[in-house]
Amino acid sequence: MTSKLDRERLRAERILAEEAADRETRRRLLFGYVVAGGLALALAAGVVVVIVGGGGSSPVREGDFPANAHIQPQTGSANEVAPDAREGTPPPAMAEGDLAAAAEAAGCELRLDLPDEGSAHLEPSDPPPEYGTNPPTSGDHIAAPLQQADGAYSEFPDPVRFVHSLEHGRIEIQYAPRLPAKDQLALKGVFDESPPGMLLFPNPEMPYEVAATAWTQLLGCERYQGLATLDAIRDFRDAYRGQGPEDVPLSVDG
Repeated sequence: MTSKLDRERLRAERILAEEAADRETRRRLLFGYVVAGGLALALAAGVVVVIVGGGGSSPVREGDFPANAHIQPQTGSANEVAPDAREGTPPPAMAEGDLAAAAEAAGCELRLDLPDEGSAHLEPSDPPPEYGTNPPTSGDHIAAPLQQADGAYSEFPDPVRFVHSLEHGRIEIQYAPRLPAKDQLALKGVFDESPPGMLLFPNPEMPYEVAATAWTQLLGCERYQGLATLDAIRDFRDAYRGQGPEDVPLSVDG
């Protein structure tokens, strides 16, 4: 038979347990209010936060780009490809102004006046074409306004999007992601010195360490060779920027 003392002890333990449960409920509610308030503020600011185990990220909003990326939305779409906001290393003065000579000095392959593979406009649901060069220099591509906008990117855009940019007379500097950071910054410096009508991005699929493309024109460098490579890219840029089959004005930077 339970004594009065035991009953009082059990009653006290029950009260303590109920109070502890009540505190835990209030704590969970408070935490919920804090999270809900934070999400409301994020949504009000137009920012979507994705939380995943081990880290997370969210795409940069269209039209909200860092200045150093020089992205020009009026020339196309960023297509949620992350911008490259790094400050490039200013290049030294050019030592070789002739494209053929610069390409030879840098050990680069210069393939000019390649076959025009077509220019039909595709919808996002259409299967991607197989391009005859790598990186591609012409061919069917996404319809406007989804062509990749002028600018520097830290991710590889969809080729069907940047091929359309080539048709508009753009020059695209591409590099293998394995290229050391200091060499990437040297290429970024070449881009930074004259961004209008230019794109810069990594390309994990091409057989070159560095390449530059225009419509039906290709400069492919198996290895990055410092100033010699930078000269070849600048000569290629100066020869073919604005020379696409469609007369589209170059972006106006600033």
